[in-house]
Formats: sequence, C-alpha cells, structure tokens
Amino acid sequence: MTRLKMMAFAIALLTSVAAYAQPSPSRAGALTAEDQLAIMQLASRYAFAIDTCTNGGADFADLFVDDGEFSVSQEWGVAGKRAVKGRAALIDAAGGDGKGGCKDPKTQMGYGISHIVANHVIVPSPEGATGKSYLLAIGVGGDPTTIERQGGYEDVYVKTPAGWRFKSRVHVFPNLSQSVQFGPRGRGRGIMPPAQSTPPQPAR
Repeated sequence: MTRLKMMAFAIALLTSVAAYAQPSPSRAGALTAEDQLAIMQLASRYAFAIDTCTNGGADFADLFVDDGEFSVSQEWGVAGKRAVKGRAALIDAAGGDGKGGCKDPKTQMGYGISHIVANHVIVPSPEGATGKSYLLAIGVGGDPTTIERQGGYEDVYVKTPAGWRFKSRVHVFPNLSQSVQFGPRGRGRGIMPPAQSTPPQPAR
C-alpha cells in the first residue's frame, strides 16, 4: 500500500469513528448544569413556599406559569384529579387569602407538616424538562418527630423569560388510604375533614 493510500485509509477510519461516537440527534434539548440547578432550586422553593405561605401565597404561585396546574393522583404516570389551576387558585392552595395575607394555618389541610423533596431526577423533554421526586413529610399527625413518605411528585417544567417554572406538578400518593396524615387514622384529629377522601390541594 502506498503512503498516499495509507493516509487516505487513516482519514477514512478516523472519520467513521468520529461519526460513530457522535451522539444521535434528540428531540429533547440538552440541559445545562445551570438548568439542572435552577430546576432543583424550583423544587426547594416549592417546599418552603407551601410550608410558610410566604407573601400571602404569591411566592408559591410564582413557581408556576400563569396557567400552571397542581393535581393529585394515586398512581404514577396517571393524570392527577382535582386540579388546582391558575394563579388565583394556586395562591388559595398555598394558604393565601387572596388579599395578600394568609388564612389561619390550623384550618388548612396537613397543618403542621414540613415538606422535604428528595431523590430528584430531571430529564430533558421537547418542551423543557420533566421530573420525579419523593415527598417526605415531617410532623405528621401533629408529632414533630414523625416522618411519613407521602408518595412523590411528577413534574413538567418549562423555561420562561423569568426562569424555569412548573407547567404542572402532580402529587402522586399511592398509599393515601394508609397515610397517618390523610388516611382513616388521621380523621377525627383535626388533620383531615371526614367528608374528604383525597387532599384537594398541596399538603400543608
């Protein structure tokens, strides 16, 4: 083999290897480290906002797009029911009174618990990103030492001019009927009204 042919062969080989190593195009855009961090912060801000009703519930609503939606489901991958949609409804769900203040927290569902969002997994999607996480609730049943795994969240995130926001968040609670906070054991102790079988809003 002549030197010229050897060079041509080497170039062809390198080209084919590079083409093989090149990632195939994806419909979902890649997420930068900054995107990942911003979405994780969004989830953390959610926990603080729902626990404290800051800014009269407006801080909670600000985490969603204008027509954002929160709902509850008892099965992963299944659309939530009892949707809370739109800014006014989200403020109400966060405990806001609609006038810049907050309702009496003792009248709100899940009073006394603190949210911990854990094992957050974020995946790029055509419209932005999706995510899954676990929800751990501290202070269940009025006991500050009791922790309960209250399912988790399935999210759709979109990037807006103001940053990453929830397009939708579904609280997935498969074992709702066995919950200390919301199941039969929680009723009659001021934790959950007897007439309701599923929480219509984020647990507080």
